[in-house]
Amino acid sequence: MKNILALFIFLFTAGTISAQDYSLYRKELFISGKDTMPYRLLLPENYSPGKTYPLILFLHGAGERGNDNESQLVHGGNLFLKDSIRKNFPAIVVFPQCSADSYWSNIIPKYDSTGKRIGFVFSDGGTPTKAMRLLMELFHQLHKKFKIDKRMEYAGGLSMGGMGTFEIVNRNPGVFAAAFAICGGANPETAKNISTTAWWIFHGLKDDVVNPEYSIDMANALKAAGADVKLTLYPEANHNSWDSAFAEPDFLPWLWSHRLK
Repeated sequence: MKNILALFIFLFTAGTISAQDYSLYRKELFISGKDTMPYRLLLPENYSPGKTYPLILFLHGAGERGNDNESQLVHGGNLFLKDSIRKNFPAIVVFPQCSADSYWSNIIPKYDSTGKRIGFVFSDGGTPTKAMRLLMELFHQLHKKFKIDKRMEYAGGLSMGGMGTFEIVNRNPGVFAAAFAICGGANPETAKNISTTAWWIFHGLKDDVVNPEYSIDMANALKAAGADVKLTLYPEANHNSWDSAFAEPDFLPWLWSHRLK
């Protein structure tokens, strides 16, 4: 009985700690006209309004779309709460949430005759989606609210968010020092426009949701365009290659090593 009680207390405490950890991300709303984008904001420990900080934009996948302002933290939210990360890589970290009726990037799903999705067609421009428009407006508002080190602005995301990462860098060339795209993809024709940003691209070779060839094609196109690019492929990983990517010991050191001149 005592062992069961102890286990219950442990589980309850662990859940409480987790909830408290996520509460460090402030719940915010960005409103533009009739549209609203929820986002979570994590400020550095001992944040000082007078200091300048790097900025990290993290874009979630399609499964975390909505307006609850919570789901977008499911993958990646814990990473930036680690004591070692907060101590060694202080930054303003922003997790925006894409609405259920939009996407980060201009993509068109491809389907076979049975209605099964078999891939994507990636645009190389065009009018931004509602979510991307709001994200870029939020990005500019963040610069008005906080002192951001413009040499150290980073973007990254997974799946739909990996695609969105390529998209926001393409729409803001020369702004982001480095970016990471996990199990994403984009139109290789955009490579030259995003080549001044350093890239780390990740994908699982057993991914049956987003074809790893999309990441391989982007990495090859970026290399051809003269970009600083790393490609990491996980032979046994399926779509959740973000677990492996976040576990890379050089993940954040690599990001921090890149600064615009």
